[in-house]
Amino acid sequence: MQLKGIKANFLGDSITEGVGVPSPEFTYWNVLKQQFGLAEARCYGIGGTRFARQHKPTVDRPSFDQDFCSRIDSMDPDADLVVVFGGTNDFGHGDAPVGCPSDRTPDTFYGACHTLMTGLIERYPRSVIVFMTPLHRAVETREGVPPLKTYVEIIKETAECYGLPVMDLYANSGIQPQIPIMRQTYAPDGLHPNAAGAARIAERLGYFLLAL
Repeated sequence: MQLKGIKANFLGDSITEGVGVPSPEFTYWNVLKQQFGLAEARCYGIGGTRFARQHKPTVDRPSFDQDFCSRIDSMDPDADLVVVFGGTNDFGHGDAPVGCPSDRTPDTFYGACHTLMTGLIERYPRSVIVFMTPLHRAVETREGVPPLKTYVEIIKETAECYGLPVMDLYANSGIQPQIPIMRQTYAPDGLHPNAAGAARIAERLGYFLLAL
């Protein structure tokens, strides 16, 4: 697809919001805009948010419960491109069950993926919609929930149902914070990319989009 001169919306969590980089100009979406000539790159990232609806409200951080599905209608409707980057918080601290492929409500991760994808298709029927999988993180297993890779595979599986392209950052980002030198270079806190990590994502994303 052509990137120069387009308008793009970026729906995400803290990584899209800019946690980990020194200022907004270093976010992956801003780097993408500058390097590939986008006319507009609009950020809809809210830290801590998940695809799926939280069952028990997050009392101390209510913003965490603004799930992706509930925010579709708040985005500008004139985007040529919509990029969705999330899922790591569903694994990390969400309480919604994974569910099953037939789910169609935001109350499970499977259901939230279906709800989010169909909602975006309905709002942006002529736009390019792309999902990015979660990155590797320092800890990818926790008690009581499937491993992070399960969430990655569900995003890919569900997107395939709708013919939506997926950029698999889990497999292809070149960022793995379990390896000390990679953590130091790209994601010092073990989760959020720094400026170098964001630049790497922007480059990967830009060339992925050009190939569509």
